[in-house]
Amino acid sequence: MPHGTYQHIYAVCRKIPRGRVASYGQIAALAGMPRGARLVGWALHAVDDTILHTMPWWRVINAKGYISTTCPEHNANEQKILLEKDGVEVTERDGNFFVDMKQYQWKSRMTITKH
Repeated sequence: MPHGTYQHIYAVCRKIPRGRVASYGQIAALAGMPRGARLVGWALHAVDDTILHTMPWWRVINAKGYISTTCPEHNANEQKILLEKDGVEVTERDGNFFVDMKQYQWKSRMTITKH
């Protein structure tokens, strides 16, 4: 994937405020890539140490509120901890972590960017 595309996704992710979450699809739409939720996931998986602490990857979750990462470097437990530090309540059900999207989803005022 083009490096610039990932950078655009990261720029949108950086706008998610503390205490809020966004879905992969929401980030894709705001980045001008409707139906690009998987691309957002790939971009977040590719986050390296140079931008790891400047881009809040942990604020991006599944549209149903499920923490769906399977990445060993950025695992679900780490994402849960970082979300809780942000003030987001995370619950555990059947061994999985969930966030109440009605309560915590970011209501972006951004306009959708076209590529």
